[in-house]
Amino acid sequence: MLTESPAWLIFTPMIDPRQMPSPDDPAEALAAVVALRRYADALERKAVNAAVKQGWSWSDIAQALGVSKQAAHKRLAGSVTDEDS
Repeated sequence: MLTESPAWLIFTPMIDPRQMPSPDDPAEALAAVVALRRYADALERKAVNAAVKQGWSWSDIAQALGVSKQAAHKRLAGSVTDEDS
């Protein structure tokens, strides 16, 4: 089922280090870290939901995320719903 590159390979060129906040401004940098984590978590849940609906196995999902099948299922199976896509 898994035929494409992992998502992180696709999005890596979209991250421009020149646009990131300086770590010398901890408040701004840490706020950016929180925002990126929240965005990444939401994107991950939606992508896993779509993958499950498209028939991906948990092994395929785990491989794409770079984690074990057990880790992927434990962390994300509860977020799979019929509503998101």
